[in-house]
Amino acid sequence: MTDLPLFLEAFHFLRPLWLLLIPLIVLVWWWVRRPLQRGAMQAEGIAPHLREALTVGRPQRRRLTPIDSTAAILILGALGAAGPTWSRQPDPFAAQSAPAVIVLAVTEGMEQSDVAPSRLERGKQKIRDFLELRAGARTALVAYAGTAHVVLPMTEDAQVMVPYLEGLSPEVMPREGAVAAEALALAEGILADEGAPGGILFVTDSLDPADAAPLDASAVPVAVLATRPEGSRDRGLDALSVPVVAVSPDPSDIRRLDGMLNAAYRRAQLDDVEQPWEDRAHWLAWPAALLLLLWFRRGWTMRWAALAALALLGQPQAAWAEGVADWFLTPDQQGRIAFDRKRFERAAELYVDPLWRGYALYRDGQYDAAIEVLDRVETAQAAFIQGMANIKGRHYRDGVRAFETVLARDPNYPGAAENLETAQRIVTYVEDQQAQSDTGEDRGIGADEEVYDNESEQGEETLRERGSEEGSGLLTADQWMNTVDTRTEDFLRMRFALEAAAPGTVEPAEAPAAQEGER
Repeated sequence: MTDLPLFLEAFHFLRPLWLLLIPLIVLVWWWVRRPLQRGAMQAEGIAPHLREALTVGRPQRRRLTPIDSTAAILILGALGAAGPTWSRQPDPFAAQSAPAVIVLAVTEGMEQSDVAPSRLERGKQKIRDFLELRAGARTALVAYAGTAHVVLPMTEDAQVMVPYLEGLSPEVMPREGAVAAEALALAEGILADEGAPGGILFVTDSLDPADAAPLDASAVPVAVLATRPEGSRDRGLDALSVPVVAVSPDPSDIRRLDGMLNAAYRRAQLDDVEQPWEDRAHWLAWPAALLLLLWFRRGWTMRWAALAALALLGQPQAAWAEGVADWFLTPDQQGRIAFDRKRFERAAELYVDPLWRGYALYRDGQYDAAIEVLDRVETAQAAFIQGMANIKGRHYRDGVRAFETVLARDPNYPGAAENLETAQRIVTYVEDQQAQSDTGEDRGIGADEEVYDNESEQGEETLRERGSEEGSGLLTADQWMNTVDTRTEDFLRMRFALEAAAPGTVEPAEAPAAQEGER
């Protein structure tokens, strides 16, 4: 959370009774410090230089003393014990950014080159930066000119969107124009299916004044990235009350837009009573450690601290942590830091909690290991991750069983019913293909082969060779893909033309099944 108003609204202490120690610490500090405030010795008839030499202890009103640093450390300790917090613990099974729909204007005006290399290309560059900034967040893409189309529905894989984004140009759009209101309706429909509040980002160089009112009246947060030269004006954009950010050479515009779109999402996270508050006491350890360095100054005697150090040294060696981080953080806390840095393999090594360790293994692509670890946890969340791991590991029937377990443990678990239906469709499709297949010994299948799940034994096992031997006449998957000449532009042009000719009869292409259900 970076917004100051939200921070101030959410800030509180989890254990406020510890704050009662602060007045006591201040009282002890004042009692110890008071003798040091005495004035200079009054001795008439003694020369000043002799009086100074005979004086034991000098006025120390402005001098920093050991009791000052000790009181500061104790106050920081009391604040840490009180548990300051201003955010909820993030749900590890949900994206940490708001779902967003990017609406790109693909009009003739966007082809102008007054913003290098062109307004459209600059908009695409900014969208790629936006996707990179929100890595792992659910994002959809809508394009519009004289008609509006869903280019790609919600997906967590930014790389899936890049080729579609590159294929967009005014030539692929069925009609000229700029129907921003229709694009807004499509974007609102996509966000209506999400379980979390999201936002809409318009990337355009101009706006019809008639479309300004629908954007302002939208119940979903809307922001606009204006791909116009600096200082230029547009009547429609100027009429908007929603935030309009001018495109900039650096990423500051994207960071600002992301913060705007995430504001409602962060507020919703604060209102989620099922997630516990995140204890931020560890932030106070750093200033306390810096103050602790003052103890090494000459004359700063802390005998009780020396005794504590000797007591620690007397502990068995097995009680000492192997690394410096272990002195301050538990293995699960270290694992969380590695997880947030997307070092999932390292996080899996550090975590002790089997749920988080299983999830880290899943994010690292170690699906079988994740399934094995999560067998120890009997919760709906654990079964959901097992289901996703089974689907991505191509154990489709096990995935079906896992999602059935999720619904048995929590019938309302988000995404479980949809993923169960998807997994069942995959199993049915594989079995149908196997039933229709006539492969096997007649084709001389070798040892290096891939066998798909076929528990119901419909037809023969579907086998696919990984490599093609010379003269076999079979193509590998890569070789087959290289024979496909259809470009993304041609695909989009054809799909948009069909949608424009028969509205409502052509469904937009769906994202990969495993990613679509992942929350």
